[in-house]
This record gives sequence, C-alpha cells and structure tokens, in this order.
Amino acid sequence: MTTLASGLFLDWEQLTGQTKLVMDLISFPIFSAIAGWLTNWTGVLMLFWPVRFRGFRIPGLEILYPYFPRRVQVLPTFSGDGRQLGFQGFIPARAEKMASICVDKALMRIGSPRDFIHELDLEGIADYIAEVGRKQVPSMVNEIMYRENPDIWRAVPSAARNVLYQRIERELPTLARRAFEQLGDNVDQLIDIKDFVIRYLREHPEILKDLTTTIAAPELKFMVKIGLLGAPFGVLLALYMNVHKDIPVVGWLPGWLMILSATAAIGVIVNVIAVKVVFEPGDPQPRYKYLWKQALLAKRQPEAAADLATILAYQVLTLPNLSRELLEGPNGDKTRQLLERLIAQEIHRQLGVTHTVIRAAFGRRQFDNLTIGAADAAAGLAPTLVADEEFAATQAKKIEEFAARKLKQLTPGEFMEMFYASVEQDAWLLYLHGAALGLGVGIVHLILFGW
Repeated sequence: MTTLASGLFLDWEQLTGQTKLVMDLISFPIFSAIAGWLTNWTGVLMLFWPVRFRGFRIPGLEILYPYFPRRVQVLPTFSGDGRQLGFQGFIPARAEKMASICVDKALMRIGSPRDFIHELDLEGIADYIAEVGRKQVPSMVNEIMYRENPDIWRAVPSAARNVLYQRIERELPTLARRAFEQLGDNVDQLIDIKDFVIRYLREHPEILKDLTTTIAAPELKFMVKIGLLGAPFGVLLALYMNVHKDIPVVGWLPGWLMILSATAAIGVIVNVIAVKVVFEPGDPQPRYKYLWKQALLAKRQPEAAADLATILAYQVLTLPNLSRELLEGPNGDKTRQLLERLIAQEIHRQLGVTHTVIRAAFGRRQFDNLTIGAADAAAGLAPTLVADEEFAATQAKKIEEFAARKLKQLTPGEFMEMFYASVEQDAWLLYLHGAALGLGVGIVHLILFGW
C-alpha cells in the first residue's frame, strides 16, 4: 500500500520540521472547522435561496423525468415540469407542503376562521363601509338602474330618486352591521382557511422565507457558528489516523478512504447537531437525554410567537386578503348569495310604503332585478374598505394581538412541533448536502497534505 507522505505541491513535514502527527493535529481541526462552518452556512443559505426556481433546460430531460423515483422528482434541483435542471431554496420549493403543515400545526390551533373574523372590529368595519357607501349611494343606484331599467329610470322624477337615495343612505349603517354579523357567523362556510393559506403561500413563497428568517434569526446564526464544532472532530480524526494502520482489519483500508469518510461524516454530524439543538426538544428534558435540555427556539417562544403573529397578521391574514378571498375565492359565489339575500331584504324594508308604488311602476321583473343588482353593487364596496391603509392596519393589529395571545398559550412542545415538522421532513437534504461538502473539503485536504 502506497502512502503519500506529503501534499502534491509541498512537503509540509520537511518544510516545517514537524512530524506528520503534529501536522495532522494542526491541519485536520482547521479543515474540519472549515467543513463544518461552510456546510452549515451554505445549508442555511440553501434553505431560502433562491426563492424562485433558477435553472436551464436540458434536452430530453422531460422524457426521463417521469421515470425517476418520486423522491428524486421532488428534489428542488428539478423544475416542476421536469424540463429544467437548477435549484430552488428548500423552503420555497416546499411552499405548499410547508404551508399545509403551518396551517395544521399553527393556524388551526390558534382559532377557526370565525374566531379571526370576530377579532376584527366588525361594527367599526360596518360603519366604515356605510360611510364610504353613503357617498356612493347615488352613483350606485344610478348604475344599477341604468343597467337594469334605463328607460324606466330616466322617467322617474328627480324627487322620487332623491327619496330612494336618502332612505338607502339613512339605513346603510344598520344594513352593513347586519351583513357583517351574519357574515361572521357563516364565515366557516364561506372561506376555507387552509386552502386559502396554502394557495397564498404557494403564490408568495417569499413570505415563508421571511417567516423563518424573522422568527428564527438568532437560531439560524447559531446554526452557522456551531459548524466550527468540526474542529474537535478534526483533532479526533488526526489522533485516529496516527494509529489507523496498527488497527487489525480496519487498518487495511487506505488512509485516503478513511479521511474522506470522516470529513463527510463531520459534515453530516455538525448539521445534525445544529438542527437538533435548535428544534429539539420542545419541552425541557433531563440532561441525560439532552445536554442542552430544551430547543433554543423553544426558549424564545414568547418572542418567536410575537414575530409569527406579526407575519400572519400583516402578510397573510390581512383584511385585503380575507376580503378578496371571501368575494373572489372558490366560495365567493356563496358570499355574494348571502349579501344578495340580506341586501334584497333590506331594500324591500327600506322602500317601505313606496314599495307597492315602485313595484307597480317598474314591474315585478324589473323590481326583482333591482334587488339582485343592488347586491352585486354592495359587494363591490369591499375593495374601498381595504383601500384605507390606516383602517386596514388597525384591523391587522387586532389579528396580531389575537394570534400572539393564542400562540403563547401553546406548550413549548406544541409550539416547536409546527416548526420542526416542516424542517424534519427535508432534513435529509441538508445532511446529504453536508456530506457532499465535507467530502469536498476532505479532497482538498488530501491534495494539500496527503495521507
């Protein structure tokens, strides 16, 4: 068996006058620390970047892609259609899965959609809509009537029009409050909060990136720094290599193979330690089970819960997003039907004694069209509500306080579960990455220092 006494470019023992053991005790810890730090730093970077898939097309890849194992197909190295080879950050690439986990582990434990809606100032929202709507009543009624009954509306005297405007304006606050009260009671049927959050985060993967980097910022820095733990493993490797050839059976294996195996293992070990210390255990445990007793992130639950609540309130469960989902989401037709029914009933009541006269003048069909048209127009008032940034921010503050209060009530174990559940499923990718980088650093060491 041939043993390389020095690197390919320099004879370090002759240059320094030191023995191979001394050189190994110096070089192995340095390179192992570099391997550990580089592994964890790039691993954290790969969690989030790039947010969108970046790659290049490989001719014929789309033909082979369907035959790859499912575990290979879902790697973030392939585009969704299997036509391109490249990379996307682990978390953005798993946006749909992580969003589903986030909803199941976090949102569903915080409260139902009804809970969120009722945390808003419904009466304040209703009054705001009424104030905005009062200014739009004449144009809204004119638009409805010119669309549904243009000839009849032109024939209606101005005095009669003004009466209709005034009655609707006067009753609009009551109408808005009743509509929102009933909307809040039926919101579970009108919005699928899980489906909404999954679709929204899938379309905006950058939010998942912001969520993790904001909530776990100190822990991510720790994950990078703990990579330097590779140094003491390097010392052990140096001591082992000094006696490797004297060990029966194992000593028959070439030194370069042992070094590469060890550096790859160090890359994995420092990654495992970083993930475990940050995410396990949620609830405090005895020292004999976990030397660090409790996950670092779990120790900061109140602060992390507040950060998570802020992101949920100001980026996901916002008033504009919820309003848009209620009116334009998969169940938007149900929302409009509810509003249509309420507003139709209110318009009949508001017309009061003029009901019979107007119905006779317009005709049964035209009057029925009036109520349907009014419902569609009223639904159109919602965007004006969320256009007021100050008002929307006030409502977001209520959601933030509610979510933070609920998240802080979770046990540390429950709180950590919703974070670790998403990381755990893709942890093997980080470990594989650590092994590859450790192997690369080991090759560089062999080239420089031999074996």
